[in-house]
Amino acid sequence: MVSDFQLRNLDVLKRFNRSFPDFYEQFVGRDVQLQNLKLGFQIHRTNQAVIQIHPEGDRSVLHFAHRNHSYLLSDLFGVMAAYKLTIHNVSLYGHVRPPMLVFVKLVLSEQGKPLTKKRSESVRRALQQTLSGEFAVEEMLAMEFNVNEGLPQITTSFYQDQVFHLPALLVESANHPALLYKVMHAIWQEELLVVNVNFMLWRGRVRLLLYLLGPNGSVIPDYLGSRIAAKIKDHLTGNTALF
Repeated sequence: MVSDFQLRNLDVLKRFNRSFPDFYEQFVGRDVQLQNLKLGFQIHRTNQAVIQIHPEGDRSVLHFAHRNHSYLLSDLFGVMAAYKLTIHNVSLYGHVRPPMLVFVKLVLSEQGKPLTKKRSESVRRALQQTLSGEFAVEEMLAMEFNVNEGLPQITTSFYQDQVFHLPALLVESANHPALLYKVMHAIWQEELLVVNVNFMLWRGRVRLLLYLLGPNGSVIPDYLGSRIAAKIKDHLTGNTALF
């Protein structure tokens, strides 16, 4: 028998889920939905980003949640690249209706091991400082990589996903330590919002499927899609300088 408390929680969860794409409630596990609801309450309570890092076996898991902006994922993945962390898996779910929050889970390692407590705190603090404008992630990246160097073997394509009913950008590339940062930085330059990610790494190649919204959460029409895909490719191949 379901208690009144459980029914109230279920009602809150259902209302919260309405802000996500329609596929979210059907395809995303209930434990993930509840975790994102808790993170959403924390953002509402503190009006700050949620950044949590903890070890899980031979990996570390980073939970990140904040109000979605086009620059946000560029900052997040820029810090990951600056710290030379290996990203094994990406889970991202973003709202398509107000309050426009985004929830990210990254599975990470450093030299094949989980991050130490000290390293985790350093990463968390750097991410906080980047979001607040105290820390310029581009400066640290410039010490580690030539951020304007083009990536080889890049393909991009745009289509309307008939299952998720969202515009989608497919990026395929040889793996590179700063690949996710460069993709998200290109997304920022085009003022797009990422609301879901499908990340696959296989034999040194990355297949990245990004579900997108246009500026201010608008729908991207088909006639702009191929133009966006071409612009993103230009950013990634070095035909357009990052800085």
